[in-house]
Amino acid sequence: MISSWRKRKAARRAAKKHDSEKSTSMELKIPDQFRCPISLDLMKDPVTLSSGMTYDRESIEAWFEAGNTTCPITNRVLRNLEPIPNHALRGMIQDWCVEKRSYGIERIPTPRIPITSVEVSEILSKVEDADEQECLELVVKMRSLAKESERNKRCIVANGTGRILSSKFEAFSRDSIDKHVSILEEIMSTLTVMSPLDEETKHILGSKSSLRCIVWCLSFGNLSGRRNAVLVLKSILSSDQQKVRVLFEIEGAIEALVKLVKEPICPTTTKASLLAIYHMVSSSTTNYKDDVTKRFVDTGLVEVLIDMLVACEKSICEKALGVLDGICNSNEGREKAYENALTMPVLVKKLLRVSDLSTEFSVSIMWKLGKNDTRDERGVIFEAVELGAFQKMLLLLQVGTTEKTKENATHLLKLMNLYRNRVECIDSSDFKDLKRPF
Repeated sequence: MISSWRKRKAARRAAKKHDSEKSTSMELKIPDQFRCPISLDLMKDPVTLSSGMTYDRESIEAWFEAGNTTCPITNRVLRNLEPIPNHALRGMIQDWCVEKRSYGIERIPTPRIPITSVEVSEILSKVEDADEQECLELVVKMRSLAKESERNKRCIVANGTGRILSSKFEAFSRDSIDKHVSILEEIMSTLTVMSPLDEETKHILGSKSSLRCIVWCLSFGNLSGRRNAVLVLKSILSSDQQKVRVLFEIEGAIEALVKLVKEPICPTTTKASLLAIYHMVSSSTTNYKDDVTKRFVDTGLVEVLIDMLVACEKSICEKALGVLDGICNSNEGREKAYENALTMPVLVKKLLRVSDLSTEFSVSIMWKLGKNDTRDERGVIFEAVELGAFQKMLLLLQVGTTEKTKENATHLLKLMNLYRNRVECIDSSDFKDLKRPF
């Protein structure tokens, strides 16, 4: 019986060994010529360099983006960094994938051939001399190519497309907005695809005729046109606040921006609108800053911002607080904030709950309101103490913040200390998720 048991055990061992050897012999081996020398993975889009070596397009482009100008294998300096598609090798790889489909290998798709610098230059030369209809077709083609891949977008941007399109935009807007509205909207749509815009492009778009056209699109364009217009406007104001003066003098600009906040199209548009307004109310030029802020206050923006802050996502909250902080530099802005019963509850609630930036803006606004409050003793400072702001300010100093915010918080604590013995109120749930940096 023991001998029989040993025989069966030996037979099972032999069967397992045979299965293991069979499985090993069936393991799939990718041919070396199909592997990328950089990633060692199966090439999906093989391209050949001027050195004669072939790589996967994604890997070699990452090599070039890192600042290298040599062939990774031969180490020769390349005179031309444009890789050439290796169609023959790609076809062989596709055939091999089909042959090995029983191993779970999927056939690699035939990639779109990316646009080259020469092709971009040819399109742009046509755009410069084209009439409106031909220009429209070329701009649509350019946007379609830029959307195909990130590589196409980089190639299009690198060849000065922004400068040429912005120049055409200025020329058409100077002639007649109503007459050229279709091409103007297409150019703006294409420029948003190519963001971030370079400084030269933003400088051209900052001309008075271009800004007037952008404001027209903000006021009377369709939803897509208004979205593109505010994205372009945000880019212009972020790099050159001197354009604030030009924009301020264009009729309907202030009202159009506020309308996008009051009647949001999408979160992206709301954020862009708030950033554009922030650049306007925070402009370093003081001779007309109060006029700009007063115009925004007159549109009811303070009430809209406070209502928005009751429940909004982190990014919008930060931008809305930034705008409110800029508006509270003016007497008119502070008066509107005093009149709103939600102002202090919202500000105290945002302390230490949303982000460091939101906390900094909230403290700044509270300090501006507190130090300028000339009403009776039951003003915003007393209300802040009732809402638990004193304890939050102490905690803020302990967990750490910027020097400016520390200074504002210290001043607020001195003001609130006068009322601290009259009321003690704190919502402990505000601190349950707070983490100290030590």
